[in-house]
Amino acid sequence: MSVPSISFQLLDGDQAGERAAELATLHAEVYGDPPYLRRDDAVVFPGRFRVQRRQPGFTLAVAGHGDYPVGYAAGMPLRSSTSWWRDLTTPLPDEVVAEHPGRTFALVDLLVRAPWRRQGIGRALHDLLLTGRPEERATAVVLPAAAAAQRAFQGWGWRKVARTRDVAGASPVADVLLRLLD
Repeated sequence: MSVPSISFQLLDGDQAGERAAELATLHAEVYGDPPYLRRDDAVVFPGRFRVQRRQPGFTLAVAGHGDYPVGYAAGMPLRSSTSWWRDLTTPLPDEVVAEHPGRTFALVDLLVRAPWRRQGIGRALHDLLLTGRPEERATAVVLPAAAAAQRAFQGWGWRKVARTRDVAGASPVADVLLRLLD
């Protein structure tokens, strides 16, 4: 990946754990503004990240300007018993939601600090994380109000297949996207 003055690195769960504090700071900065703003996210992220990075196959791509992280993308393969496909506004057919090992990689975070956006860093992180994945497809969720993210994902070949429902205020409504992997 080549973006001037930016380096890219792939990390496994243990390596990502060593950088958890700086990733939490980056996450809080990027998701601290609308449309992402959630009061409890700074509390929820560390626990969620700790669980995610311990999942088999977890991978994190990080972009940095020197030692300063400017963005990252993270994900892991879905388990057969995943809850990913629950709480949708419209149920999807079994052929879409049935999981087996090697079927779906979940892109759970893709974020870039505001001053570094529109330089191809998000796309580079996306591609670094997904290129060469053994899974058949990838899935992600994107807030409907996140217009720039929606446009980017659509331009990268993702398609909307469903929308989540907000169950008791636990999480915001989001579009569920799918993309076949090479």
